Formats: sequence, C-alpha cells, structure tokens
Amino acid sequence: MSYFIDVAYDSINKRGEELCGDNVEIVRKGSSIIIVLADGLGSGVKANILAMLTSKIAATMLREGLSIEDTVDTIVNTLPVCNVRQLAYATFTIFEIKEDGNIYIVEFDNPPIVFIRNKKLFEIDKKPRFINDRVIYESNLKLQQDDVLVAFSDGVVHAGVGAILNLGWQWENVSKHLIRGTERVKSAKYISRDLIETCKNLYNDEPGDDTTVVVVRVRKPEIVDIFTGPPIKKEDDKLVVKELMKAKGKRVVCGGTAATIVARELKEKIVIDVDTMNAEIPPTAVIKGIDLVTEGVVTIGRAVQIIREFSIENKNNLISNLRKNDGATRLAKLLIEDCTHLNLWVGRSINPAHQNPDLPVDLSIKLKIVDDLVKLLREIGKKVKLTYI
Repeated sequence: MSYFIDVAYDSINKRGEELCGDNVEIVRKGSSIIIVLADGLGSGVKANILAMLTSKIAATMLREGLSIEDTVDTIVNTLPVCNVRQLAYATFTIFEIKEDGNIYIVEFDNPPIVFIRNKKLFEIDKKPRFINDRVIYESNLKLQQDDVLVAFSDGVVHAGVGAILNLGWQWENVSKHLIRGTERVKSAKYISRDLIETCKNLYNDEPGDDTTVVVVRVRKPEIVDIFTGPPIKKEDDKLVVKELMKAKGKRVVCGGTAATIVARELKEKIVIDVDTMNAEIPPTAVIKGIDLVTEGVVTIGRAVQIIREFSIENKNNLISNLRKNDGATRLAKLLIEDCTHLNLWVGRSINPAHQNPDLPVDLSIKLKIVDDLVKLLREIGKKVKLTYI
C-alpha cells in the first residue's frame, strides 16, 4: 500500500489518580501494525495493571501469529480477579493493519469505533463471535486514502456526566465532532489531542473516568527535507543544495550558514522576515524556492521542545499555541501536521560561534539536538532518514 498509516493516541487520568486505567500498545512488524486499546476495570493501580496486561498480551500474541481465540482465552485466564466484583475484566479494541491495507478489527465492550470515509460516518459490517462466554465483534475491510478510524475508552462518552451534560457526551455527538475535526486537520495527533482536550473541558478539568483516544489516519506520504549546518567539505555545498532542490516535498533550511550556502548556490537573496521576530526565537527568512528558512540551533531546539510537549507530554492548550508565527513553532507544526517522511541533511562542519563559552550550553551541541529531533519524530511514528555531510 502506497499510503502512510498515521497513528496517535492520548489519555487523561481519572481525577485523583496517578496511573491511567487505560493502556495503548502499538507493535510494528515490518509494514504491518498492531494497535491495542485496553480499559481496565475500575481505576487506579488495579485498572492500570489489568489494562497493561491485556494490551501487552494481545499485541504480543497477535504479532507472533496466534489466533484471536487463543489471545482472548489467554487474557481471560491470565488477568487477576477483582476482589469486589469477582471479575477478571478488561475491555479492548484491536486494530491489525496489514501491509496491503487490509485491516482486521476486534471490539470487546469498548464503545464502538468511529470510522470516517469521504468525510462521512461509514458503517462497518461487524460479526459477533463467542469465545469463553464472551462476545467479541470482528470486522474486515480495505483501507483507502484519508480513512480515519478512532477507538476510545468509555471515558469519552461519559465526558460531562453530572456536570455540563446530564447523560454524557454520547457516541453520536462524538462522531459528529470527529467528522468536523478531520475536515480541518490531517495528522492523527491533532485529531487525538483535540478530542481528548474537548473531553477534559466537558469534565470541567476533573475527569470522572480514565479517558483514552486512539486515532488511525490513512495519509498520502508527505516528504519534508531539512538542510542544517555547513558540510565538512566546501565542495559538497553544491551537491547538498542540488539534492535539496530535487526533493518532491517541502524544503526547509535551518541555520544562517546553511541559508547562505543555499542562497549562493541558487543565486537568490536572503530576505529577513521581521514580522516573525520575538525575544526568544530569531526571525525567519525567505529564499525563493525554499518553503521555510529559520535560524539553526536555537530554533531547532525550541521546535523539539514544542513537539515533545504536544506529542509526548500532553501539556494543555498546545493546539492554540501552534498557531504562533515564530520559526520554531512553524517548524514544529510543519513536522507534526505536514510531514510523514523526513530527510535530514546535517553538515558536520564546526561553527566557531557554537564553541563560544559565553553562549548557552545548548548552542554547543547541535548534533545532539538533531539526534533528539530524530528520536522524537520516530517515537511519534514519522519515517526519518538522517544523512551527515
């Protein structure tokens, strides 16, 4: 399949709980992906253990080729029993996405998944199966470009119960919200963050249940090429600019020396965009033929921080923060929203300014910042190719 499978998830804990009673496990096997969302009975430590055991058992067994019957049987017989309710219980949703675009879906007592195709709610044909006195529902279908699948724990449909909404948000309202949201943004991360922040608002910042969202979006590959830092050999300047201009996607240049090299080789001028200047981040610039031109180490370092906060640390209100116009925010937003594959061209030549002991320490470790960026983007599912020059 010539599409990119964009996967993201977010969670919020029930108020007063340090651990989430939901857990998501993602296992990649070649070009295939197995995703398990498990919701443990209750909340807190016990629920967390139930959810983690369920998700890890299911993902591992399916990755090794075992049947869903064996998987469910193992889960039922492995989970500890709740002393109060006398149930070894965790609900789950499983996506198994094959390299050819076929997807196998298993649902057990979680809210039904939302499937969006052609900007409309798409009804999936589900078949019940009885395993160890449990009823699971199976589905098989072929994915298409721009399809969106969203699985969530019952904390989503309970959002607002007893507060803003008497009966909670309800599945139908969630699906309508998702349809509107998927029309505005492309990345799975934006969709999951938007839904989880909406739930948190409905809970009035005091979630009454663990709440987790998993989003799968089928996207056309979007390639970004970034050139930063001068090459060790000056004769390689022409080569790297040639490779950059051959790129089919968006082109980004980070760093004053790199921008000078590109402008010289393209015989173009560098024009500073004073409107993007602020006290923390140096201004961006414009070079004809380049989509984004920024300063180097400071801007990349701040972009790494923004991406980490948005994608990993789940800090609040970051969707609105990504509308800022400074270079670091624009770079972070580009890599989150408009990038599935990143090619990084990193010059190894030492910039004397970065060795100045009077400058902040993080300015002397350009390569470490680049490594941090690569690691972070891979963690959130981007395909990254790193080339040193």
